[in-house]
Amino acid sequence: MKAFSLWLKEKLWLTPAIYIVMAILLSITFFYIDLLYVERMKPFIPSILLTNVDLAKTIMGSLSGALLTMTTFTFSTILVVLTMYSSQFSPRTLKNFVHDKITWRVLGIFLSGFIYNTLSLLFMRDDLYETDILSTFVGIVLAFFCLSTFAYFIHYIATNVQVGQLINQLIADAEETISKLKDLQEEEEATTEETAWYPVGIKETHQADQEGYIHYISFDRLVDYAQEQELKIEILVNPGDYVYEGKEIFHIYKTSEAELSVGKFYSLGNSRTSEQDLDFAIQKMVEVALRAISPGINDPNTANDIIIRLGRLLGQLGCLKTGTILLGDKHVLYRFPSYKKALYKTFYQLSHYGKEDISVLISILESLQVTADVVPNRHHIELWEIHSYILEGVNILELKTLDIEKLQEKVDVLAVATGQHSYNLRLAEQ
Repeated sequence: MKAFSLWLKEKLWLTPAIYIVMAILLSITFFYIDLLYVERMKPFIPSILLTNVDLAKTIMGSLSGALLTMTTFTFSTILVVLTMYSSQFSPRTLKNFVHDKITWRVLGIFLSGFIYNTLSLLFMRDDLYETDILSTFVGIVLAFFCLSTFAYFIHYIATNVQVGQLINQLIADAEETISKLKDLQEEEEATTEETAWYPVGIKETHQADQEGYIHYISFDRLVDYAQEQELKIEILVNPGDYVYEGKEIFHIYKTSEAELSVGKFYSLGNSRTSEQDLDFAIQKMVEVALRAISPGINDPNTANDIIIRLGRLLGQLGCLKTGTILLGDKHVLYRFPSYKKALYKTFYQLSHYGKEDISVLISILESLQVTADVVPNRHHIELWEIHSYILEGVNILELKTLDIEKLQEKVDVLAVATGQHSYNLRLAEQ
């Protein structure tokens, strides 16, 4: 079911298609209402709402042309925003706009308005109608609705192309992924005691039948299946991993000769998604920050804001169990990436491209401090180690005096937050 929902999510044409079908049904419905019922209902309908066939043709023809022009302009606006997302933010953030329901609903509304008026215009025959019709009024109402939707769409685009709004959305996606992983570990009573893993029986290997990225692993259903069939299942991949045809996905230990069908518990796709792939969710934020500190854009303040807000996400991530995890009363083994690996993936590019910008270095240390305030004490030593890694690439002696003082202050604060001993940056450089 989850794989089907992911498939539907990738089909961008589905929303406009639904609106078009609704418009066709609405046009046919009012065609029969005009043909069969308007004459009898005429005493109860205000005369201002009814028009003759000739006037209806004129009005609906004008509305069809206007709505087609509006649809074309909207489509052009979408293409401009897509170009801006790709060039200024990151190609990986395109999906955040492309999969935005509002965008495709607006396009669907415009298309449905055009389809209704055009199809109703096709039904306008002098030999069919002996009285005035109501379809024209419905077309005008739809046109007004499309016009108000167009005004809202302009406001929506102007608001959502701001980098702050994009960052809020990326953070929300990452927090949702972390929340799902946390719920999984709590519901399945996850344990990190790898010594409790005693697989027995016949070992089978499930391999991928095609290449692609792991979109989703249905951990809860896999656990239920393993318990029901009395299996031990070792998961060999993580969401976001690229697998090729023949790549091992599961090791399955069974005590009977029953046929197994575990391929339904994961899905593959041509590109990565943030559904369960926390690395990808954080990577998109990092890429936006990297674009911001690049010479072409030169917007370090945006990068600094992103880096500091990354600290809270990393803090929430640190509250999860990492390493080897046993789920479902030790029936399923899953290796969650280590916390140190997550820290490295977050900061290794930022430390390289931001080492010559003192504001970026200060923001990274502030981010680590925020993380230290949130994570359990067991991860403090890893935070201190990653801070050392970041400062390794910085030539402290080439910094200005006040820059060194500010950097020293941040190191001292981080040392207190992580329970480590601080040091003198100048002496360490020498």
